[in-house]
Amino acid sequence: MTSIEPMPSQTRATPHGALFDTSEVDFRLTVADRAAIERINPHRHEMALLDEVIWVSDDRTRCCGRHVCRPDAFWVRGHFPGKPLMPGVLQVEAGAQLACYLWNMQQPVPRVAAFLRIEQAAFRTSVVPGDDLLLLCKEVKLGRRRFISDIQGIVSGRIAFEARISGMAMDEHRAD
Repeated sequence: MTSIEPMPSQTRATPHGALFDTSEVDFRLTVADRAAIERINPHRHEMALLDEVIWVSDDRTRCCGRHVCRPDAFWVRGHFPGKPLMPGVLQVEAGAQLACYLWNMQQPVPRVAAFLRIEQAAFRTSVVPGDDLLLLCKEVKLGRRRFISDIQGIVSGRIAFEARISGMAMDEHRAD
């Protein structure tokens, strides 16, 4: 997969209220493309919502990723006809996949994790086909089987959504 070019607004300072300052993040870089993400995360086909990981902090407690909101996405036709809006639950899912990636980077082998809880979710700006949804993830609590992360989506320099999610390993080790 080729690198996805950043939106001009994503190369500027972090919007007010962002999880962390991204001014030193180079949005032209790719830490993990779709193929590399699939080696870590179990999501496939239309449910693979993380297009690339852009940056991971040295201590592996924060990261940035991207979801490209494509005009041919499975939800566009029906949510809503004539005025497609990316469903909030899919925005949170994209952020959760980034959180899963970050958690799995700290595991001895990749594991399948499932949501336990979504808290403090708020949706502030619409995400539509053609948008790049920049995803931010910040570790809150990390354990061998569970994790809590704050996630956020930014589009065109504005916060689109934010939430706190909890996940838990569904299996001891993932089988390929």
